[in-house]
Amino acid sequence: MSQVLSKLQQHAATDFLPLLGTDYVEFYVGNAKQAAHFYKTAFGFQSLAYAGPETGVKDRASYAVRQNKLTFVFTTALRANNPIADHIYKHGDGVKVLALLVDDAEKAWNETTQRGASSCMEPQRQKDDFGEVVQSGIHTYGETVHLFIERKNYKGAFLPGFKIWESTYNPVSTGLLYVDHCVGNVGWNQMGKWVQFYEEVMGFKNILSFDDKDISTEYSALMSKVMSNGNGYVKFPINEPAEGKKKSQVEEYLDYYDGEGCQHVALATNNIIETVTALQNRGVEFLKVPGSYYEDLLDRVGVIDEDLEPLRDLGILVDRDEEGYLLQIFTKPVEDRPTLFFEIIQRKGAKSFGKGNFKALFEAIEREQEKRGNL
Repeated sequence: MSQVLSKLQQHAATDFLPLLGTDYVEFYVGNAKQAAHFYKTAFGFQSLAYAGPETGVKDRASYAVRQNKLTFVFTTALRANNPIADHIYKHGDGVKVLALLVDDAEKAWNETTQRGASSCMEPQRQKDDFGEVVQSGIHTYGETVHLFIERKNYKGAFLPGFKIWESTYNPVSTGLLYVDHCVGNVGWNQMGKWVQFYEEVMGFKNILSFDDKDISTEYSALMSKVMSNGNGYVKFPINEPAEGKKKSQVEEYLDYYDGEGCQHVALATNNIIETVTALQNRGVEFLKVPGSYYEDLLDRVGVIDEDLEPLRDLGILVDRDEEGYLLQIFTKPVEDRPTLFFEIIQRKGAKSFGKGNFKALFEAIEREQEKRGNL
């Protein structure tokens, strides 16, 4: 049995914070209407719901989009001197909320705040004609927050305060299914603090660890620990910089984001070749590894179901663990600041995170850093 699987099984039965998965990811952005249009056009999301002045919300506009079990929300401030506007001014567009689906949002808030979490939202009940949603929330690294969403008594499109957003423009799905994991970048010597937070406050376990020997190139390095909840539905790898000859990707992120935050969101698919082909055809840009990566790929990972040529053409990486293998690829940053990006991942049994690809991937990131003059 793999190390990852055994660690998950050991603590699933005693989980005091049972999570049902990621409910949604909310981004604070400079222009929510345009951001929603981009993610519909480029990533294949569909219009879901809208909140703003027309629905009684006066300080912001929010657009929710959905693809299968994957929900993104884009929120912008409508005036200056607003916490949302301040957040965007400091950080640029980025992830603000990682919302987690729970059966009991009040209990989730009680369990985490009693264990030391700082509250960002006391339990509140919101109602409309479609039922009731209970929400609560806590602070985590940087200005990122976790909201606990209880929607078992709600039949509406998204949340109270939102109305159905009907659009004549709804591009075809690209096959994205759900959030596989979300990665946070934290400052120098801060990883231990946040590992302890997820262990003690949220009952997560550290299921995998990578040090600067695992994740390094000639120039830079970082360290990472993968935190998972009891049932394995929610995984939050945490990165921190490590000493290297030049600036690492985590240091570049911290500089441009002006603090700690969510570095990337990994999106699952059941057919990565079809999904990445569709994304590339819609203008999404991906990091590329040298063709030499594929020369001994099958020697390293063994037999795979996919043909090698489309993987090489698209730049898709492959890695194997004790449970199976995975295929993955990473976009270039989707903002002008070199901060947020996305991973597309297909798991064929593997529970790990592509350790065998770290060197090739990080060298590709460094080539982009060098173009920006930030290596």
